[in-house]
This record gives sequence, C-alpha cells and structure tokens, in this order.
Amino acid sequence: MKYTIYVLLMILPIVSLASGCQNVTESDQITVDASDFLSLHPVISTMEKQNLSDQEIEDLVYMREEEKLARDVYTSLYNKWGQQIFSNIAQSEQTHTDSVRYIIERYGLEDPVKDETIGVFTNQDLQNLYNDLVKKGSVSLQDALIVGATIEDLDIFDLNSAIARTDNQDIIEVYNNLTRGSRNHLRAFTKQLEKNGGSYEAQYLSSDEINKILQSDSESGRMGAGMGRGSGNGKN
Repeated sequence: MKYTIYVLLMILPIVSLASGCQNVTESDQITVDASDFLSLHPVISTMEKQNLSDQEIEDLVYMREEEKLARDVYTSLYNKWGQQIFSNIAQSEQTHTDSVRYIIERYGLEDPVKDETIGVFTNQDLQNLYNDLVKKGSVSLQDALIVGATIEDLDIFDLNSAIARTDNQDIIEVYNNLTRGSRNHLRAFTKQLEKNGGSYEAQYLSSDEINKILQSDSESGRMGAGMGRGSGNGKN
C-alpha cells in the first residue's frame, strides 16, 4: 500500500502569518463534541459480514493506528499548550480509533495497537511521523494548529482512498463516519489559524476539496443514511 505520510515529514503547509500568536481562548473555542459520532455498533452488527481482501485488511490495520496517531499528537500538543481544542479533538479521535478497532475485532483480525501508551506505534512510519509532528507542533501554538490541520487533511485523503478500495458496507459506514468527523476537525483547526492571522494550504486533498469543506457547515454523524461507496459529500 502506498501512503503519502513521508511528504509530511518533509514539509508543513505554507502559511501567511501575522507576527505573534494569540492564545485560543475559551470564548472563541470551537467545541468538537464526540456526539458527532453516533454509536456504530448497533447498526453494523445487523450487517452481513463479507470476505475481506488483503487490501481491505491492510487499510483497516493502517487506519487503526493512523487514528491513534491523531489522538496521541493532539494529546501531546494539549499537554504542551493547554489549549482545549486539542483535548476536545483528541477525545473524538479516541472514538475514531475505537470504531476501527470494532471492525478489526468483528472480522477476527489482529489489532496492531499492542500498547495504548501515547506515542507508541507498531507501524514504524507512523512512529516516525508522530515524533516529527510533535516536534513541529511544539515550536509555537500556530505550528501546533498547522499540524492539526495537516493531520486532518491527510486523514481525509487516506480515508477516501480506503473507501474507494472496499465494497464492504460495514467498513464504508465506519470510514464515512470518520471522514465526517475529520472534516469537522479540519474546520476547527483552520478557524483557529485564521483567528491568529494564518491560513492553511492543502497538502493532500486538492485546494478545491479543502475549500469546499471549509465553506460548508459542521456535520453530525449519522448511520443508516443510505450512503454508498465513496460517499462523504458533507450533505448527510
């Protein structure tokens, strides 16, 4: 499987920044509520299980740790900067990685997460990526917000790619739900960047895709909406 995370190790988004960085205060804080993600289990449990291809298995295993990576980076950046946006989104990312774990367990696959400790990964590429992102996000609050937006950009890109490689409806439902959440997270991080005089430039999705997300309203998770393969247009 070809992933693009190596690009993230080399470059962060180019931003137009005013000098200095304002603190993200509670008054302008964007709340990212874990209730965006309804419980997947009751709906998925009624779906017929289908055979998994090697590609589908590889994607599930990777996405399990990629969602953990988002949680772990945001937790580390919250500990560094004390800004609630990182704590709120980390909680949502916990729901994300748990949802992928549910599918992994449903199909009797081996869970790649052997240790829930923050910053510990089985996949060495993700281990390196975590180390690099935390280092970059520790330079300034603006850099931390850029890291957050970049992770969500990458996450949406990888989820869209994984959706295109599966025809299993239970997996599609989970991936679509996670993609909706990631779009909300991207909106949150970019709004805070703009409040601090910065802007985010697309790194993985196209500029048109990023702009479409940022110009649309926040979304709520919903299951059983008849979403088909590759859905995720933000109008559920």
